[in-house]
Amino acid sequence: MERQDKDLAFMLTYENVAWYEDGIVRILDRRIYPARIEYVVCRTYEEVIAAIKAMVTQSGGPYLAAGMGMALAARQIDLEGANDFPLRIAKASWEISHARPTTAEKMAVITEACAKVAITAKAAGQAPDRAVFEHTIGAVDKRYARSAAGAKYLVDQFPDNGTVMTQCFAETIVGMMLRECRERGKTIKVICPETRPYFQGARLTASVVRDMGFDVTVITDNMPGYTMKAKHVDVFTSAADVICMDGHIVNKVGTFQIALAARYWGIPYFCTGSPNRQHPSIDTVKIEERDENDVLEAMGVRTAMQGVHGFYPAFDITPPKLCDGIVTDKGIFPPYDLARYYAD
Repeated sequence: MERQDKDLAFMLTYENVAWYEDGIVRILDRRIYPARIEYVVCRTYEEVIAAIKAMVTQSGGPYLAAGMGMALAARQIDLEGANDFPLRIAKASWEISHARPTTAEKMAVITEACAKVAITAKAAGQAPDRAVFEHTIGAVDKRYARSAAGAKYLVDQFPDNGTVMTQCFAETIVGMMLRECRERGKTIKVICPETRPYFQGARLTASVVRDMGFDVTVITDNMPGYTMKAKHVDVFTSAADVICMDGHIVNKVGTFQIALAARYWGIPYFCTGSPNRQHPSIDTVKIEERDENDVLEAMGVRTAMQGVHGFYPAFDITPPKLCDGIVTDKGIFPPYDLARYYAD
């Protein structure tokens, strides 16, 4: 069967996101890519948790890392020969899914499914790690396929020779929308805000766009409002860490201000992803606040005087009135009508 990561950029292929083999998990270190191509090697599932917390991988990367981490956990627990395998794999599932608080509910869907696969395989006398690995590859293939389906609806909104602004690193949908543009012969230009403090836009999104042969320009995080008018941006698009059923969008901090600028200039904003039933309203979401020192430096170099305080909310909240549509694998839905996504 042909894998869904075919013809995507280097860092979107499964092996270059997170991969389990020979009792270890390798995760591409996105904190330093593309300056260096290095992998963090995890020999225990606790090390996978630490890598996710430390932002070794971001955007959709932690979801694949979680599945690979569950394969490693299954092997780790199985080799220890304990009688309480189901309890211990369930514990590993909870710990991996809660590596980062804002995405815990979405992550739990993945890890809990892996735990069930491991328990079933163990009871049948099969290698639980191999069963979880194969399940994870099948699951990520389905996620990529959903992104490919959503990309078709998103690309419908791009004019030929148009200019698209992104935010942060939308992972799979970026690669899929570019692959879809290439298959249609549609030319676009992409503008990426740098997305401090990890510079995901500059390092990751821009690298994927360039890797796939499209024109890409990086701007700083305080330039989107002016750039939208000056560079004739046609569409603003982002993914989301959480899309609440009430239409609120939780995404990398900075999304809200770009959506405001887009509304001012009359530029449509389309958010990609599936609405999350675990979050019926924005009140159910916990916004993660990370180390203040991350905003007091740039790529490891201190930029603020000692004694200066920092504040780093990892995400912000964009209200539904600023979004023109939620782009899913089933089509584009108004942000006030997301229950219809699950009507079938």
